[in-house]
Amino acid sequence: MSDQPDTQPSGPLAGVKIADFTAVYSGPLAAAILGDQGAEVIKVEPAQGDLMRRGVPRHKDMNAPFLTLNRNKKSLCLDLRSEAGVRIARQLVQESDVLMENFRPGVMDRLGLGYEALKESHPKLVYVSINGVGATGPYANRRVYDAVIQAISGFAALKPDQPPELVNNLVCDKITSLTAAQAVAAALFQAERSGRGQRVELSMLDAALFFLWSDTMANFTFLDEDAERVPYGDLSLFIRQTKDGWVAQMPVQKAEIEGAFRALKLDHLIGDSRFLTMADRLANRALLKQITDEAYAAFTTDEICARLEENDVPFSRVNLRDEVPDDPQVAAMDALWTLQHPSAGKIRQPRPPARFSQTPSNLHTHTARLGEHNAEVLQQLGYSAAQIGQLRADKIIYSELDQAADN
Repeated sequence: MSDQPDTQPSGPLAGVKIADFTAVYSGPLAAAILGDQGAEVIKVEPAQGDLMRRGVPRHKDMNAPFLTLNRNKKSLCLDLRSEAGVRIARQLVQESDVLMENFRPGVMDRLGLGYEALKESHPKLVYVSINGVGATGPYANRRVYDAVIQAISGFAALKPDQPPELVNNLVCDKITSLTAAQAVAAALFQAERSGRGQRVELSMLDAALFFLWSDTMANFTFLDEDAERVPYGDLSLFIRQTKDGWVAQMPVQKAEIEGAFRALKLDHLIGDSRFLTMADRLANRALLKQITDEAYAAFTTDEICARLEENDVPFSRVNLRDEVPDDPQVAAMDALWTLQHPSAGKIRQPRPPARFSQTPSNLHTHTARLGEHNAEVLQQLGYSAAQIGQLRADKIIYSELDQAADN
C-alpha cells in the first residue's frame, strides 16, 4: 500500500453518493465501510463538529478513533439551525443515493429533513435511520450509548455465574455499524432494480439481540416447557496459561480434541468416558479444566504452540495489544496499511476487510478536517465562489482551515 491514498475510489460502490448526517460511532463507522467500498461519502457536521473529533489519543490536530471512523469521507460543515443550512442539506440529499442519520427519533423531522419531507421529491432515496432502541417503548426517549445496549441485550451478562461485566469494547456500536452497512447495500440493490428507495430503520438493540441469539441466548429459543436447556457456555475455557504466556485453543471436533490431548501428553484421556462426548465434557468441565490447566502450565508458549500445530488443533498464542501489529500473520496479509496524513502525520489503519477481485476497496480520501470540503461540495451543488464566500461570512458554513487562515 502506498503512503498516499488513491485519488479515485475503485470499490463496488463507486458512483454511489451518501449524505452522512451520523455522529459519534455506529453511524460513522457504517458510512466509513461504505466509503471503503467506493461510495462518495459527504459527512455533514455542525460548527462544533462530531463529538468524536475531541477523542483521544491525539496527535497534532487529529485523534485516532476519528481517523478510522471517518476515513474516505468529505466534510461539509453546516448550520442546520438556519434556513440556508437546511436548504443546502436538502440540495445535497437530492444529489445523493443514500441519507444516513443516527439522531434520536424526531430530530430530522424537526429539521425538515425527515423521510416524509424528502421522499416525494426523491423517490429513489435510501433513507437510513440508526438509533438506540427504536422509536417506541419506554426507553425510546433516553440517551443511549453502547453500555446501555450491552446492559439491555445481555452482553453484560456473558460470563455465567459471575457478576455482570461490560465487554471492554464498543461492541454493540460496531455490530450496528456492520448491520447498517449491509442494510444500505441491500436497499441500494432494491432501489436499482425497482427505481424506488425506502426507509431503513435499525436499532442498536435489534442488532445486538440478533448477534447474541444463536449462542448466548439459545436457551430462550424453544418455548415449550419440556424443551432442552443446556449449561451456559464459557469461552474462558479456551484461554490457557503457559509457563511464560497464554494461548487460545478451541478443539471442537473429535479429531481436534484428541489432538489436544496428544499435544498436552494426555493421551490416556482419549476415549475416557468422562470426556468422550460434548455432553460428557460439559458435565465434567471443572475436572477437565483442572487437568488441562496443569498440563498447559508445564509447557512454554513456544513449546505448546508447536505441539498444537503438529496435532492440527485450532490455536494461537495470545497477543497483547502492542504485539498485534507485529504478528507474522497480520504482516503476511498486509492487513495494516501505513499512510501519510496531511495534518496527523504518519498513521496506521486496518485495510478494508472485504477483498473484491474486480472492484477492490481502497483508501481514496484522507480523514477530513472539519469543513475541509465545503467549497468543493457547494461548487458541485452549483454555488459560485461569491455565494460560498457569503455563506462563510454569514456563518452558514464553517471550516477549521478557514479559521486557521484567518488567524
